[in-house]
Amino acid sequence: MKRVIIGLSGGVDSSVAAYLLQEQGYEVIGLFMKNWHDDSVTISNECPWLDDSNDAMLVAEKLGIPFQTVDLSEQYKERIVDYMFQEYEKGRTPNPDVLCNREIKFDVFMDIALGLGADYVATGHYCRKGTIEKDGEEVYQLLAGVDNNKDQSYFLCQLSQEQLAKSLFPIGELTKPQVREIATKLDLVTAEKKDSQGLCFIGKVKLPDFLQQQLKPKEGVIVEVPKEQPIFNEEIPEFQSEEEKLEFLSRKLDYKVDYGKVVGKHQGAHYFTKGQRKGLGVGGTVEPLFVIDTDVDENVIYTGQGKAHPGLLKKALFVSNEELHWIRKDLALKTDETMQVMARIRYRQPLQKATLHKVDSGLYVEFEEFQSAITEGQFVAWYLNDELVGSGVIS
Repeated sequence: MKRVIIGLSGGVDSSVAAYLLQEQGYEVIGLFMKNWHDDSVTISNECPWLDDSNDAMLVAEKLGIPFQTVDLSEQYKERIVDYMFQEYEKGRTPNPDVLCNREIKFDVFMDIALGLGADYVATGHYCRKGTIEKDGEEVYQLLAGVDNNKDQSYFLCQLSQEQLAKSLFPIGELTKPQVREIATKLDLVTAEKKDSQGLCFIGKVKLPDFLQQQLKPKEGVIVEVPKEQPIFNEEIPEFQSEEEKLEFLSRKLDYKVDYGKVVGKHQGAHYFTKGQRKGLGVGGTVEPLFVIDTDVDENVIYTGQGKAHPGLLKKALFVSNEELHWIRKDLALKTDETMQVMARIRYRQPLQKATLHKVDSGLYVEFEEFQSAITEGQFVAWYLNDELVGSGVIS
C-alpha cells in the first residue's frame, strides 16, 4: 500500500483531497505546516494558524487518518520572508505563493514526508499531473486544473521533474463547487470555509501591513507623468536583428521627476508595485492614477492616468538564464530557437498568445498584444495547450 502525506491546511481543498486519496486506496497521513510564529504581525487578535490547525485536526479525525503538525517557521522566514524583503528593497515585486511551493511545500515539506516513508506528497491544488513516455523515460507534465476559474498551475510553475515525480493533486479533475459538495456530504468542518486570503501561511496578514512593519517608512513624492510625455513617443529605430528589436520592446523606461508634476506624497516607494491603483491617496484626476514605475533608490513613485496609459503597456519581457526554468527540460529552447506558446504574467490572467525567443543571455517573451503592468520579480509562465512547460522571473 502506497503511503501519501498530504499537507492539510485547514481549508476545504486539502480536506477533500485527503478523502479522495483514501478512496483511491492510499494510506494517508495529514501534516499541518506551521510557518509563522511571530504573532506581532497578525492584524487581529485572532490567531489564524491555530484555527486552521484545529480545523485540519478535526478533518483528520473525521477521516480517521493520523495527523501531526510540523513547524517550518525557521525555513519559511529564511527562504520566503527574508527573500521577499530583499526583493522589495530592490524595487522588485516577488510572488510569495510561487516561492512557497518551490521552497517549502515541495522541498522542505517533501523531504520531511519522504523521511516519514511517504511514496508521494499531495496538496489541494487545482492542477493535474500527466505522465508521458519519451525516449524510454518517464516525463511528468504539469497540467492546468479542470476548473478554469480556479486553475492553480501557475503557482507551481517552478516545480522540477523530481518534485513532480513525487506529487499528487487529487482535486485537479474537480471544480470548486464539486469539492464543496463532497465536503458537505462528508460533513467536514471545512465545507463552508472561505478561501484563505493574505500571505500563504502567515494567515490573515495583508501584505502592505506586513511590509510596513518590516521596511522603514520614508517619505517621497508621487509624480504624475502625462501620456503625451515624449519618452512614450520615441521613434522606433531600425533594428539590425530580431534580438535588438526584442531588447527595445522589453526595455525599462527611465523616468525623471521633471517628466511630470508632483501630485502627492507617499511613505516608501518599496510598498508600491507596478499597476497598483489603491493606496496612492491622490484624488482629482479625470481617470484613476496607476503606478507605472517605482524608483526605490530615489524613493519616487511614477504614476499615469487610466488603464491605457503607455507607461503601463509593453509587448515583451526578458528572463535571464539564471532565472529561467523549464519543467519540461526536454522542450527547453536552444539559442536562436523560438516557440509559440500561451503565457501569463500573473495568476488570474487569461492566457495570452506569445512567442519565446531564446538568446545567449536568456529568453524573451514577445506577446501578440500589449500587456499591462509587466512587473519585475513576478513570474511569467508559458503553456502548450493545457500544459505548463516553463517559467521565469521577469527581469
